[in-house]
Amino acid sequence: MATARETSDSRPQPRAWVGVVSRAHVLRGVEGGFAQLCHGKHGPLARMAIGDWLIYYSPTTELGGAPLRAFTALGRVSGEQVYRFDMGDGFVPCRRDVAYERVRGEAPIRALAPRLSFVRDSPRWGMLARRGHFEIDPHDLAVIADELGVSSLARAGGR
Repeated sequence: MATARETSDSRPQPRAWVGVVSRAHVLRGVEGGFAQLCHGKHGPLARMAIGDWLIYYSPTTELGGAPLRAFTALGRVSGEQVYRFDMGDGFVPCRRDVAYERVRGEAPIRALAPRLSFVRDSPRWGMLARRGHFEIDPHDLAVIADELGVSSLARAGGR
């Protein structure tokens, strides 16, 4: 019997993750081709595997900025290693390379919430988001991808 991570032909099935990051920080990551999560912690990046999907949910426009509450980017983990990057002033966060998809715009969560199992199944899903990084199921990935305009991923169910 195949595990949740394996398909019937025993190839690993990609997982889908949400990273909670302000839009300004997401845009820096998209431009640079990297992910940086949870204030630069190693653990969230290490939990992901090459080929896994990462969707960014941005509660705000920038750290401490105006509310946004939208999905802002989607990409696929492409780097094998988590690495440190010196941003100056003693801040050396961990990063991982990600190949981002072109999206047509942002996807407000309010419109998607009724179709997302992680919201429906957890009325207090905001507590989940406070972790900064959490796994979602392939259906939720497809719903968000479709709303972001990544239709090939939505049709493939995240594979």
